[in-house]
Amino acid sequence: MTEQDTAAAVDTTEAEDARDEADIAADYIEELLDICDLDGDLEIEERGGRVYLSVTDDGEALRVLSKPDTVTALQELTRIAVQAETGEFSRLILDVGGSRDARAEELQRLVDTAVERIEAGSATAALPPMSSYERKLVHDLVAEKGFHSESEGEGRDRHTVVTR
Repeated sequence: MTEQDTAAAVDTTEAEDARDEADIAADYIEELLDICDLDGDLEIEERGGRVYLSVTDDGEALRVLSKPDTVTALQELTRIAVQAETGEFSRLILDVGGSRDARAEELQRLVDTAVERIEAGSATAALPPMSSYERKLVHDLVAEKGFHSESEGEGRDRHTVVTR
């Protein structure tokens, strides 16, 4: 084998080993859907260095998987599967059946209520504990309204506090 043949073989092997985060995650979710005997369409998008994987269907088949706690658990399992194969931390965001949009609307209502409380005279308004991704969404929503927010607490108790 010549030096060029060896280099070509190494490049081919590296390309096969270098499956990206999106492909690994999509394969993992497709296998899960197959095991559950559920149909779903997968859409992959990358924004700001983060992979967004959405699973949709035309009916109600994904309803059982689209509950917030279930989506969070599936997202963590998918991240672990990606990390096991790549050796790198995954910041993947999973959406099942529009659950992320529904949660974003709920967060908007929470922010609106917090802002109303502050405008009515409260110095601060604390929101319930939520994930880092959801806190980031809340910080953005609060800033859009011209208010300030900070995360407080540790672990599962970490929450956002809104101030003027």
